[in-house]
Amino acid sequence: MHRIVIVGGGAGGLELATRLGDGLGLKCKAEVTLIDRWPTHVWKPLLHEVAAGSLDTDTHQIAYAAHAHWHHFGFVQGEMAGLNRDTREVSIAAVCDSDGAEVLPARTIGYDTLVLALGSRTHFFGVPGAREHSSALDTLEQAEVLRKRLLQACMKKRALSRAGDDEAVDIAIIGAGATGVELAAELRRMESTFRKFGLLSNEKQHAMRITLLEAGTRILPALSEKVSGITHESLERMNVSISTADPVNKVSLNAVETKSGRSIPTDVTIWAAGIKAPDVLATLDGLAVNRINQVKVSNSLQSESDENIFAIGDCASCAWTEEKTVPPRAQAAHQQAMFLFKALSARINGRNFGAFKYKDHGSLISLGSATAVGSLSHVRSRSIFVEGLVAKLMYAALYRKHVMAVAGMRQMVIALLGHSLRRFAAPRVKLH
Repeated sequence: MHRIVIVGGGAGGLELATRLGDGLGLKCKAEVTLIDRWPTHVWKPLLHEVAAGSLDTDTHQIAYAAHAHWHHFGFVQGEMAGLNRDTREVSIAAVCDSDGAEVLPARTIGYDTLVLALGSRTHFFGVPGAREHSSALDTLEQAEVLRKRLLQACMKKRALSRAGDDEAVDIAIIGAGATGVELAAELRRMESTFRKFGLLSNEKQHAMRITLLEAGTRILPALSEKVSGITHESLERMNVSISTADPVNKVSLNAVETKSGRSIPTDVTIWAAGIKAPDVLATLDGLAVNRINQVKVSNSLQSESDENIFAIGDCASCAWTEEKTVPPRAQAAHQQAMFLFKALSARINGRNFGAFKYKDHGSLISLGSATAVGSLSHVRSRSIFVEGLVAKLMYAALYRKHVMAVAGMRQMVIALLGHSLRRFAAPRVKLH
């Protein structure tokens, strides 16, 4: 059978593997294999909630092995290490446990069609100390590490407040894109819960001091000025300190230094200032990539270097307009997965397939449990501004839509009921 290998089980990769498995794998028209370095999938836009402790990952994870069994594709755990385009083989690095002992050996996987869906990684832009002294939010593992760091910082300062010292938890978030803004709002929302469980003092001076730093002239630079302005006002009402047009020059263990000479004290520093595709893509057997390692693809999502290799999601550089490329958003990965399912089905059957066309349906930013803000694209290319509870319900629906696209309607409804019931039996913050 035709061998389709998908590397990366993010929003686009997992959806594509599921659709291909149900559509081609079930009918024995193709052998579909998904490769990912982690054993489970969590929707990346939820990671800021994981970091804040407000989301229980146990109820939101999808185990790749089980999902593959139910949807007629294979799963291989491991990280992509190389590519041989002549023999059409993907090299997979060995999998080791936490002690460094080898669990799975290095392997090679053969393919006829290869789809790269490796997502993105944090771009530190070479800022001194950024990689060493700040936390990123690329993976579930990083989000869990950050959550534990936040809990430890809160407990440490709580002990100082009991001793009579006037201390607050200083949190610096570098980068005011969607991730940085949503994390700042989620942390402020969770502050009252932290107080209830004794992680923070009830006195206001012992609260979290959250500083959001943006190198550009405004927060949410990729969105409209109206959305940016209203979000800015909302964050200020939440007592989030916002710094714009002052890039970070250095990150140390307990401070962030900016270009203007400011030194901002911090107990926890989070870097959300930019993304790039994984470095391995720049080393792959002559594959054309751009300056941030994204694979250069045509309007059919095929690599400019090899017609048997496709790329989707954050790791693909695909033209949208003459001036812009398709933005790194979950909705883009979803649209590309849907297109590529039809395109690969046609390709296997020897039929031609058309070009991918991205449609921007707008963006929504979560600002806490009961509100959100954003804009939706109108059929006549106009934007409709939304905010408040309506926007929040629409934001929540995005995740449900992702679960439905991957697992189906029945599983989405069961998961929704399970999450709702669990709220009555578990604390609102993960304490361990």
